[in-house]
Amino acid sequence: MVFDPNSGKLRPRSGWTEIWHLWTVIVPRRSINGQLVFGKVWRRHDGRDWIYKKFTEYSDEEAA
Repeated sequence: MVFDPNSGKLRPRSGWTEIWHLWTVIVPRRSINGQLVFGKVWRRHDGRDWIYKKFTEYSDEEAA
């Protein structure tokens, strides 16, 4: 349940707020060698803010 300050009542949380999706992030600065800094993160919306988690990529050999 999420409190809605406009109505002053509790309302059920939307189903899409529980879904994590992979998001590519580009940081608006350059690394030491002059390239843009970017990476992938897991992201979901909790109904109010975006929540981010670190994405760790494994090779096929490491996953086995």
